[in-house]
Amino acid sequence: MHTKLIETMFNTLDALTGTWYVHYTNFPMWLKGDKKEPSFHYRIVAGTEGPELEDTVFYMKGLEQKRIRGWDKPINKECTKFEWRGKGLLTLVRSKWEWVHMDDDFALIFFERTLFTPKGYDIICREKVLSPEVHEAIVRFLDEQDIWGMQRIR
Repeated sequence: MHTKLIETMFNTLDALTGTWYVHYTNFPMWLKGDKKEPSFHYRIVAGTEGPELEDTVFYMKGLEQKRIRGWDKPINKECTKFEWRGKGLLTLVRSKWEWVHMDDDFALIFFERTLFTPKGYDIICREKVLSPEVHEAIVRFLDEQDIWGMQRIR
């Protein structure tokens, strides 16, 4: 279902690398209010079966910056679907997620349900601060895709 929303298919992981800021979400971890300003940073690394993404999630808890580290292994040839596995204390934790949409202004990612989290979506952008026009485009896009329950957090 989700893959048909992709406007740009990826032949490489290069398009995903760098920092992305979460602007809209329905993910409880970001909506509770104690973890603020989430961002994702992806870097290509050599995996056991080919290139993977090293994945670091940064967020603020109080005045302290926290992070969650893991690895994203592509599970389709287009590099739009991944299996995440945690690093360190989260080594046994796994989850599946995918890039549903990407354009010049924003991307939509979908997370499957796990034992610890419900399924959900994040709208992420390269820019930390977005113009009102981009926010309006995101709201229109979510409405067109019938994705409800998203909250603006940035």
